[in-house]
This record gives sequence, structure tokens and C-alpha cells, in this order.
Amino acid sequence: MTPVLQAQGLGKRYGRRWALRECTIDIPTGHVVGLVGPNGAGKTTLLKLASGQLEPSEGDIKVLGGRPASTLPKVGFVAQDTPVYAGLTIADHLRMGARLNQKWDATMARERIAQLGLDPNRRARKLSGGERAQLALTLGLAKRPELLILDEPVASLDPLARREFLQGLMEATAADEFSVVLSSHLVADLERVCDFLLVLVDSTVLVAGEVETLLATHHRLTGPRRDPDRMPAGQQVISARHTDRQSTYVIRTEEAVLDPAWAVSRLTLEDLVLAYMERRPVSGRRTDLEVLR
Repeated sequence: MTPVLQAQGLGKRYGRRWALRECTIDIPTGHVVGLVGPNGAGKTTLLKLASGQLEPSEGDIKVLGGRPASTLPKVGFVAQDTPVYAGLTIADHLRMGARLNQKWDATMARERIAQLGLDPNRRARKLSGGERAQLALTLGLAKRPELLILDEPVASLDPLARREFLQGLMEATAADEFSVVLSSHLVADLERVCDFLLVLVDSTVLVAGEVETLLATHHRLTGPRRDPDRMPAGQQVISARHTDRQSTYVIRTEEAVLDPAWAVSRLTLEDLVLAYMERRPVSGRRTDLEVLR
């Protein structure tokens, strides 16, 4: 099956500054992918390259098996500021979407606007932040994309508006078969909707894999002080914290932890993300961290 997004040595430079460099990614199709990482990791640049808004300075990127420019009709994009045209009505936006997209589903767009209780004659400047986000999502969904890219779409929304936006996204992915890449700092929101996780730090993929598998193979160990070089070979240390008497590790292992000295506990998705973000690569270059596939 063709990956939804592939990048090899991908980079984007602005003058002397690299916004993304030596980024290698392979995202399988058919998932709702949570893309997470600190500010400056290159997430937005990556998504703009994938949606054809930017051209790479180096490396290669393929979306749905082709160049972003050639697959643009198959890709929907919702940016962080959920851009809409302030002077246009909702109906104007839907008519514009119909003119610009060959596979536009006008019926679905009208029905979704009605379900949201939005007046088609209202101008975008009169909409709340949550309503603008829902309009932007409607425009992305009515395109009938094979891939929907969402770059921090709920960052500025209040909790209720975020929940409604994500509920709409979940309903759409359940009704239609398409892939989603969702970038967000709000890991709790990702945990609700995503089944695949990708952590990007300094352009480097630190971990990528299905959420269920990642949570089953990562554990928190707490016990008497122990140095990392005394950990078993089959336990990859992701993060470590020590006091004079106690050690707390986050490890990855396929095997059961049988050492009675350790208290073993499960991780939340946020715990997992933070553990990898604490283990930063050096100068944006790939480390010896093994990427889960």
C-alpha cells in the first residue's frame, strides 16, 4: 500500500536558516496521525511542503505516491489560523469551493453547515473562532480528499469549540476512508482522535508508530537508584530521572519486566511524548534512536 507521506533527507532553508533539514519520514496510509513536537521542530514547514505551499531546498517528498503539486487535488489543508475570507458569507465560501475543486461535494457541505446551525448568509467576520474553524474543516472535507492535513487547527479555540471540532473530525473519518495528519501541541486532544503518533524534534523523527503498540511497549520503571549502564540490553532507555536513592526510567521493550526491584506503570500518550521530547537529537541530525515501524 502506498504511504500517505514519504520524505527523504527533506529540507527547507530561508536564507542561512534551516526551518527543516535532513528530515526522513514514512507515514502509512489509513491512519489519523498525530504530529507533535516543540516549537521550531519543523512541523508547520513539513506540512506546508506536503500540501504544495512550499518547495523543498533539498531532499525529496512524496504525498500519496506523487509530487505534492500533482496530488494537490487529493489533499485538503486547514491551517492554524483557519483562514477564511472575512468579507464573504458562508455560502460564498461553499460556492468558491465548488469552483476550485473537481470532486467538491456540495450536498455534504450544505448539510454539514446546516447540522452546525450556521446561517449560510453570515459573513465570516461575524463568526466565532470555533465557527470559523468548523467552516474551514467543512471546506477541507467537502473537497473529498484522500489526505486531510490539519496544522494546529484547534490551538486558539476554547475547550468546547475544540471538542466540537474534533468530534466533527472523528465523525468524518468514520464515515469516509481518508488519511489525516494532525499537528497539535495538545496531546490530550491527539489521544482522543489519533491512532498513529509521530514525534518530530529538530527535524528528526524520534518515534513513529501505532499508538496502541507504542503504549504497550513503553513503561515507567521506579525503584532503587540504578545507573543506565546496568539496565538490561533489551530495555532501551528513553528518559531517566534520579534522586540520591531512587531512579525513574521510561523504557521501550518487547519483553516483560520481571525484575522485582522495579515498580512498573503504564504511560499516557502525553507521558510518552514528553519522554521522547526530553531526549533531543544533536543539531537536527539523526541519532541512533531506532524508529518504530
